[in-house]
Amino acid sequence: MTTLSNFSPRALELQKQLAEFMQSHVYPAESDVEAWQSGPATRWTPSPLIEDLKQKARQAGLWNLFLPDALHGAGLTNLDYAPLAEQMGRVLWASEVFNCNAPDTGNMEVLAHFASDAQKARWLAPLLRGEIRSAFAMTEPEVASSDATNIALSIESDGADYVLNGRKWWITGAGDPRCEILIVMGVTDPGADKHARHSMVLVPMDAPGVRIVRALEAFGFDDAPSGHMELSFSGVRVPKANLIQSEGSGFALAQARLGPGRIHHCMRLIGLAQRALELMVERTKTRIAFGKPLAAQGMVQEMVALSRCEIEQARLLTLNAAAKLDALGNKGAKDEIGMIKIVAPRMAYAVIDRAIQLFGAEGLQHPFLAHALAGARCLRLADGPDETHIAALARGMLR
Repeated sequence: MTTLSNFSPRALELQKQLAEFMQSHVYPAESDVEAWQSGPATRWTPSPLIEDLKQKARQAGLWNLFLPDALHGAGLTNLDYAPLAEQMGRVLWASEVFNCNAPDTGNMEVLAHFASDAQKARWLAPLLRGEIRSAFAMTEPEVASSDATNIALSIESDGADYVLNGRKWWITGAGDPRCEILIVMGVTDPGADKHARHSMVLVPMDAPGVRIVRALEAFGFDDAPSGHMELSFSGVRVPKANLIQSEGSGFALAQARLGPGRIHHCMRLIGLAQRALELMVERTKTRIAFGKPLAAQGMVQEMVALSRCEIEQARLLTLNAAAKLDALGNKGAKDEIGMIKIVAPRMAYAVIDRAIQLFGAEGLQHPFLAHALAGARCLRLADGPDETHIAALARGMLR
């Protein structure tokens, strides 16, 4: 079992430092950031307050904590980073303050591990400094993208260039005006084995032929200014130097990218659920119904107790997956990563839903709970739907 003794002394110190930063700077800024991100004239532009907090975080040494590569990041293990991701997850936008926000984290990991020196200098360096943003273009509207071998956007060779044609959607971050680069997955060799057909190329957001078709909403939330965009690629031409690693490596790169990212998502979800539980507990102490506080109602007590049990279970399962990933890599930890991807979003959704129930009508428009519920539900689809992970886990066990 993972306990405090499993974390390095540096990680324990960072946990304390991050908690203090969140208390002093992030939580007090929530209402102002919410006002900026909901204002019609400001919502699709970066919040100056978040930008200011980013500078404070960088000066405090709370920057790029997610990267285990000490050359580019903090050099923490996945296990050491996991509780930090949980703390950031307590506020929907907080990860960006520390340059630890998806999809940039996954993209930076891909570039750090697989990009050429020229690609690192052009794109990784400014991402690490938090000067630009990026997006990962994989999911498509016309195929079942839960099976990554279905990805159909064409990447055709034409002399010294590749030419891209196709559509992508639910491309998180592509609506941000700071988004300058896309990592695009598509087919370079339709006749190859299904796991060797795909490649990843770097496509500047302003490349001719790249067009934002529309911003997509999840349960009424469009997550401005990052957004979730549908994109079209029409005759988009990029040099072959923009290929990441080699032709046919796209599927393997996608799997490498998603392993740590799933742990990050799950720990952030645990942070969301933990905060929802704390709001729930406070609500039950102060709200009176039928002549006594909600906390005195047996059904309410059960909701609170079950929520704590479920959060603790998911947290330990996720920390175990992080430790397994550190010890055995993506392949060795695939079952544990699959389990947390099944468990954590369902747990978070259930806990947040209980909190909304206890807040009553107020819960339906609560500035934290309503958005958190939508996020938790979306993550039962993002990075692979539940059914894909359940099937893969079962197949491995039955072998």
